[in-house]
Amino acid sequence: GTPLRVTLISPGAVQTEFSLVRFGGDQPKADAVYEGLVPLYAEDVADQIVYAATRPPHVQIADIVCYATNQAAPTSVARVGPSLGKESASA
Repeated sequence: GTPLRVTLISPGAVQTEFSLVRFGGDQPKADAVYEGLVPLYAEDVADQIVYAATRPPHVQIADIVCYATNQAAPTSVARVGPSLGKESASA
């Protein structure tokens, strides 16, 4: 047989149409999920899939856990906006 590799990809807050579907088409409510957060995007998750799938045959990527920069856990998010919490330089 052929070797089988299985990878679990667990992304954090990913901005897709999921929130819009989750809130029954309520766009303002769906947008509020990502307010003050620079979320992951579908392309970020796709990049992880490509990475895992293109490893040499002897390499197994078992788990990829990836969060947005200001997300520490599924329910722990620092909503600091696009600055990602970086303090601005004083003039």
